[in-house]
This record gives sequence, C-alpha cells and structure tokens, in this order.
Amino acid sequence: MAKSDYYELLGIKKGATEDEIKKSYRKLAVKYHPDKNPGDKSAEDKFKEISEAYEVLSDSEKRSKYDQFGHAAFGPGSRSGRGGGFHDPFDIFKDAFSGGGSSIFEDLFGGSRRSGGSNRGSDLRYDMELTFEEAVKGCEKIININKLDSCNSCKGSGASDGGQNSKCSTCDGQGQIIQSQGFFSVQQTCPRCKGTGSTIDKPCNKCSGEGRTKKSSKITIRVPAGVDSGARLRSTGNGEAGILGGTPGDLYCVLHVKEHEIFERDGDDLLCEVPISFLQATLGAEIEVPTLNGKARINVPTGTQSGTILRLRDKGVKNIQGYGKGDLHIRVIVEVPTRLNSDQKAKLTEFGELCDDKVNPMRGSFFEKAKKFFS
Repeated sequence: MAKSDYYELLGIKKGATEDEIKKSYRKLAVKYHPDKNPGDKSAEDKFKEISEAYEVLSDSEKRSKYDQFGHAAFGPGSRSGRGGGFHDPFDIFKDAFSGGGSSIFEDLFGGSRRSGGSNRGSDLRYDMELTFEEAVKGCEKIININKLDSCNSCKGSGASDGGQNSKCSTCDGQGQIIQSQGFFSVQQTCPRCKGTGSTIDKPCNKCSGEGRTKKSSKITIRVPAGVDSGARLRSTGNGEAGILGGTPGDLYCVLHVKEHEIFERDGDDLLCEVPISFLQATLGAEIEVPTLNGKARINVPTGTQSGTILRLRDKGVKNIQGYGKGDLHIRVIVEVPTRLNSDQKAKLTEFGELCDDKVNPMRGSFFEKAKKFFS
C-alpha cells in the first residue's frame, strides 16, 4: 500500500518551520494516542503514521532527503534509512511537560513511558496509599524502594580500574542493528553491547560491567493538595539508573485514597450527611456542621424536608490546577424519634390530630392523586 505524504499526515505545508512541525505533531499525537483511543485500530495506525512522519520531518537531514527522493529515500537497503537511531515520539513533550510532581503528559496519556535510548533506566511504578486528609490538603511522603542504582565501585561506568570503553564493532556504536528480510527491515537492539553502543575490556566485578547495582533508596514525594485516587505523580530521575551511566528513568507514584468516615468526594465538591431533629426541620434552626478545617454554621430553613441539600461555598477541595475550591454540600436527614415514653407518644398523637393537609401538603397531594387506586 502506498505511503501517505508526510506533510499531509501532519497537516502542514512543505515549507513549514520546525516549531510548526512540532506544534502539529503534538496536537495529533494527543488526538490519536492509543491510550486515548483504546481498542481503536485505525487510531493506533494513524498514531504510528504521524510518529513516522515527525521522525523524518523533524530531522533536517532526513527531511532534505525526503524532499528530494520521497519515501524511496528510506526504503530497504537505503543508506539513508532510519537505522541511525531511534526517535522517541514523546521527546517533544519533554520540555513542555517535564518537572516534579504530576504532569500534563501523564493526564493526557494515563501512564508512564520509556525513552527510546537503550541505556536509559527503566521507569518504575509505586502504589501509594493516602488518607483522605493527605489527598485533599497535600503532604510530603518518604518512601523506600529497592531499585537499580549507579554502582559505587565504578561510578556507573561499568569498567574496573584500568578498563576502557570502546565503540561496539557490531553496531558501529549505534546500539541498534537492522536486519533485512525481503521487503521488510527490522531494527533490533545490538546483542553484543545490549544497546549501549560500546563494549568494555575489563568490566567491573561488582556490577558485571553494567554500571548499576541493586540498592534500597529513600525518596521524598511531594503530594499536591487536591489529588484523588488514580492520579499519577512523576518523580523525575528516581527510576532505575541507566546502563553505563545512562539517563535514569522516572518514578511514577499511583495514588490510592482511603475513604473518609464522614465526607464523600465528587471532583472538588464534598458531600456530608447531617442528622437533624424533627423539631429543627419543622421550625428551622442554625446548626453546626463539620468541614475540612473545623466546623461551620449553616441555617436550616423552616419546613426543611429530609434529603434536602444545603450548600457551603468554597468549603470543598482545593482544585489541583489552581481554580479555587469546590463546595461542601450538606444533605440533612430528618431523624425519626424512637423509644418514646407514654407521655411523649400522647403529645405526638395530639399533635398529629391537629395537623391537616395544609400542614402536610405533600401527604395531601399524594393521596389526592392516589384516590383511583383505593376506589
């Protein structure tokens, strides 16, 4: 099947600038990413096509060859093929979305990633449990994890004293090799250097030439106020160390928030059920209710029915993006008296006899509608 034009795939003109290429690719990568379109094969194929187009057009040398020869410049056996290295389609998000804590990149794609560099350390996942208060107010947590860290003996170089690194002769220092099978070319990690692009004549005895060993590490994670279950926080560089001093991976903390005994959460809003007496509901009252920061007072109007929701503005959860706070919704539950003594029962009976449909309009309206079912 004929390949689509790379410029058309990215929706740009042939003379587009580097910034225009990046901007267009970012937009399309978000739209067609498989994590945003689970099970959609067409979106997955589209994502691969635009990633391939960006890989070529973002490289001035490859772009020049594409402009001159088209797709033939990267056909099987071509010396200008894409075997010179692996392009990570997410690198363009790095500058815009990197940094401590959670990132927009994680919100968009729902998870961690690994860079294309073979000597980059692996990303790690840590499941962190938080109390309700820690999640809504923010906190600082210290966690212990066992992971591959830079070797103390060789300082991450992988070589013992007197040992030297030299360019791998199998892949010519690229870390990748290309195997052609008919019309297909398969790019694979070099089996000799394991993707590092170099070999060591005297490997370190402690790490066997890898430049990293297993260690226990204490890491401080700052949890911003307003997070909720399922949120991911990225701790940059706290994943596994890279091979032979390569870039370390990142640590992704997946948050799990415990339920609260009083409050329920709906986004930035909170819901709390508060019991009130029959007298308070009937005559109205000012009552105390719990909030995240102590207590507050709220007015219960005269004739309030059970289940009525009252609102306290800005008493909810702080928005994680900085857009103020949610509200606290108070659902009042009218409590029915129990274990009445004879005098109390008598008084209630007397009160009931004094009441009519004007006092209980809902009851009167219901039975007016239900007359046909009793005839």
